[in-house]
Amino acid sequence: MKDVECLLKALADKNRLRIIKLLEARTLCVCELAYVLGITQPSVSRHLRKLRSAGLVECAQDHFWTNYYLKQGDETVKTLLACFKRHLDGNRVVKADRAKLKRAGRIKQCYKI
Repeated sequence: MKDVECLLKALADKNRLRIIKLLEARTLCVCELAYVLGITQPSVSRHLRKLRSAGLVECAQDHFWTNYYLKQGDETVKTLLACFKRHLDGNRVVKADRAKLKRAGRIKQCYKI
């Protein structure tokens, strides 16, 4: 029961839901997420920490960057992500985020080129 409570608390924030939807598209770094969400990198890092703690997101180091991606989790996680896909893909904010993500580039965002 505590695991499900932790999972639902982690998802009870619009920016964390937006991060989940962005990570469905591809692996991203903090710079890219901050650019798309329009929030600071420390704020993105705090959200990612909560999502990792809940078992939704994992990360891997790749030279300079830490890459974040959706965890291929248990059945509860899979069910929730499928529900979000069904109910949030048509959301205007999610659509705008995905459009902005197409303009995001790791080098461009991280080095402010």
